[in-house]
Amino acid sequence: MRERLHRLPKTELHVHLDGSLRPQTMIELAAERGLPLPSSDPDELAQAMLARDAQNLEEYLDKFRITLSLMQHANAMERIAYELAEDNARENVRYVEIRYSPILHTRQGMPLTETVEAPLRGLQRAEAEFGIRTGLIICGIRNMDPATSRDLADLTVAFKGRGVVAFDLAGAEYNYPAKKHKDAFFTVINKNMATTIHAGEAYGPESIHQALHYCR
Repeated sequence: MRERLHRLPKTELHVHLDGSLRPQTMIELAAERGLPLPSSDPDELAQAMLARDAQNLEEYLDKFRITLSLMQHANAMERIAYELAEDNARENVRYVEIRYSPILHTRQGMPLTETVEAPLRGLQRAEAEFGIRTGLIICGIRNMDPATSRDLADLTVAFKGRGVVAFDLAGAEYNYPAKKHKDAFFTVINKNMATTIHAGEAYGPESIHQALHYCR
């Protein structure tokens, strides 16, 4: 059955760039920058990155602090995007949409445009080498100022036709209503681009209601 599933052509429409690092890549990037990790053994690190004991969405998302610390430089983002597309191609995924929030990769001064251009370079190399098709989705963050989401919406539009295919809203859900970010969605929709949204993960029907009525 596993072999049959592997042979089937597939699409992957929801994968997070900062949640898809190879353990060995994490170890190498951490060594380059002198950053700490829970373990320097790939198998142990993979286990340490699991969020088995998370009691809520915020605790689950806390694991991303580790991966994001390794993704503050363009070469790292390009490599990670390339490897993610390669891994998908080896699983016979023909098309993959990869989402992330560029603003989370500017903490050490990387320009916002470079946080998009770097992963796109990696994806373009993977497309050329492995025959996979890819799309990048830019995420606003619920628990950040809505003005930041508007900036990310503008960034999404700026890369229309250049590898960015949609806008998303992610992050902590409880007490951070989607409707506060509706202007960002309107910006993208009015430019005839697609939108998607994380909703109902931690705040139930009200969150889904806002996603349906304010963000599309």
